[in-house]
Amino acid sequence: MMKTNKFINRDISWLSFNGRVLDEAKDSSLPLYERLKFLAIYSSNLDEFYKVRVAAYRRSDTEEGTTSILKRILTIVDKQQNEFGSVFWNELVPELRKNKIILRQNERLSKSRKEFIERFFYQEVIPYLNPILLVKGKILPFLQDDSIYLAVKLIRKSDPGREVNTKRMARYAIVNIPSDRLPRFIELPVYNGENCVMFLDDIVRMNFDAIFPGYDVESSYSIKMSRDADLGIEDEFTGDLAVKISDSLVRRKTGVPSRFLYDSDIPESFLKFLRESLKLSKDNLVPGGKYHNYSDLFTLPNPLSPKLEVKSLPPLANKELDSFPTMIEAISTRDWMLHFPYHSYDPVIRFLNEAAMDPEVKEIKTTQYRVASDSAIVNALVNARNNGKKVTVFVELKARFDEYSNLQFARKMKKAGIRIIYSIPGLKVHAKVALVIKKQIKKKQAAYAFLSTGNFNEKTARIYADHGLFTSDDRITKELKDLFVFLENQEVKPDLKHLLLAQVNIKKEFTRMIDREIRNEKEGKEAWMILKMNGLDHKKMINKLYEASKKGVKIDLVVRGICCLVPGKKYSQNITVTRIVDRFLEHARVFVFCNDGNPEIYMASADWMNRNLNRRIELGFPVYDESIKNEVLEILRLQLADNTKARILDSEHNNILKQTGSDRKIRAQIETYKYLKQTCNR
Repeated sequence: MMKTNKFINRDISWLSFNGRVLDEAKDSSLPLYERLKFLAIYSSNLDEFYKVRVAAYRRSDTEEGTTSILKRILTIVDKQQNEFGSVFWNELVPELRKNKIILRQNERLSKSRKEFIERFFYQEVIPYLNPILLVKGKILPFLQDDSIYLAVKLIRKSDPGREVNTKRMARYAIVNIPSDRLPRFIELPVYNGENCVMFLDDIVRMNFDAIFPGYDVESSYSIKMSRDADLGIEDEFTGDLAVKISDSLVRRKTGVPSRFLYDSDIPESFLKFLRESLKLSKDNLVPGGKYHNYSDLFTLPNPLSPKLEVKSLPPLANKELDSFPTMIEAISTRDWMLHFPYHSYDPVIRFLNEAAMDPEVKEIKTTQYRVASDSAIVNALVNARNNGKKVTVFVELKARFDEYSNLQFARKMKKAGIRIIYSIPGLKVHAKVALVIKKQIKKKQAAYAFLSTGNFNEKTARIYADHGLFTSDDRITKELKDLFVFLENQEVKPDLKHLLLAQVNIKKEFTRMIDREIRNEKEGKEAWMILKMNGLDHKKMINKLYEASKKGVKIDLVVRGICCLVPGKKYSQNITVTRIVDRFLEHARVFVFCNDGNPEIYMASADWMNRNLNRRIELGFPVYDESIKNEVLEILRLQLADNTKARILDSEHNNILKQTGSDRKIRAQIETYKYLKQTCNR
């Protein structure tokens, strides 16, 4: 058994990743609104972390070590939050001001702007306000998940005739900030060439007299509740899972508190009153600043756009692929790989749209995990059914925070006559694959597939870095048919020789390929691995990597997020862990095994996480085409050479800027775009 110090805690590792996101906001070489975007990403990530991971610790507070882990989490978060506040208020707000974009609070407003605010408040804001006077033990307000409130200390105004020195009793109240109905940032009229933006919170603060008539407002403080996002479905094996999930989504809104975020300037007596009134434990309390929900910075207006923003990289069209009359004709000639978001996602939509209209197409089968809000993929599938095709869609209802969306799309498709198969009890189907089957001709049935590391989502494909393979290779399409049969009846597991499937052979095959590298190293042959994924916490796989490292196999890991492996130790001296955080989210999973100089390359929907390898249906697929292999290897080489956005993880999971000894700056994502642009123009 390996000692626990050979594995870093997954949540401590995740906080290291989110700290790396925060580092991007500190990078003064980035455009101003790109830096603000990374603050928004950091904030959004942290909100989800509290709703999922911290909430899970609260539920399992009897487990050994939980208290110490929570203390470590809070210490790290507190440090990061201080850095966050410093970056925003001391660097980015002054930078906005330099560009004549003023983030006003309630000071020094012109008469015209005050009049605008008053009109806006009465016309737009006041209909959505719900002020509540608090009476401890009698009125228990419910704070909605992720909503912002102001906790207000009130003093009743003196009645006419009452002696001035009469002591006036304090009251407490809360009022919501209706950012679910209105923009969080309100643009005020331009004045003297100055663009002015104001927090919705401050517009509410400026109008307390109208909200609390008869009271003077002595002080106000921002508060926010995060709630446990677990659906709490104990039995997935009996009854209607769709109904259970639908019911659980309602309960999620009233989940157990996992964090009560408050303005750290609030007096202790006021905080104690709130804690007791809301029935919170001290463990729920997390100090913050005057404003919360900085994820709203995504929507901060830029009156100077596109100035202060990153220059767009227009998605590349593959001219050779586009020259074919149809996608099926193109796929019949050879395999094709697209690298998103560098390449346009249009060929994926075109593939399904053409299949929907092709009279020779008999059937379409696909999986759905997360799709766009107005999904062109779903529309293509509905169109296919309307044209008489048999369409089967496996919808994963348990995709966290997309459950409602997936339920709605499933109902839409079901109404169109599409066969919908819901989640497998106890498992999530995370595989991303579409299969188009033509009618049988001379006892032969041609099939065409699209396999991807990312979701069927044309919107996230603009910002998530993924790979997608089009193929008509019988070795793959035949096994995909068997996979869909398994998903449909959940009985006989498929016999796979080419594809890798969690629950069947994925751990076994990855272990076999690692063992081969160990054997080749021992025999003096070329041996190395490049393994790219989003997360790594599977202890058996980590142990296997330690074993390979100790035997001398060089291993390059490219891990964006959680990495429980500890690099830089005696047992991991041949392992380097690279983390890349840049304008696109690194989402691909790519596994390259040297194989004595004849590399084997697999891509997958799966990370090497316990959830992926043990509790999901995940699909890995081989890359057989030599030209595609070379393309993938070049992209990985660029990532390993990155000395701008790449960081090397040390044994404490500090993000260390890569030192290459070269003056040439290499930024992998930009270099990848340039490289693919050249290949597209050949």
